[in-house]
Amino acid sequence: MINQAKALKLIKLYQYVCDRYEIELQYHCQRFTNNSRPDFTDQEVMTIYLFGIYEEQRFKIKQIHKFASDYLLGWFPKLNS
Repeated sequence: MINQAKALKLIKLYQYVCDRYEIELQYHCQRFTNNSRPDFTDQEVMTIYLFGIYEEQRFKIKQIHKFASDYLLGWFPKLNS
């Protein structure tokens, strides 16, 4: 688990990403899949990526995914492998 201060930052970041996604990002970044309702949303992917880079200073996708698997699985239970 992450501490409370980081948890609040994660929540704020997720809310910000969701707001921006609804306003404009959905038209500029899109997952290429046949599944129109994926279990793990684009907003969640972006939030984990940005949080991993900004808060945890992890710059490789594998490092970010390992961190998310180890510490953020409670927040994002549908995290893919």
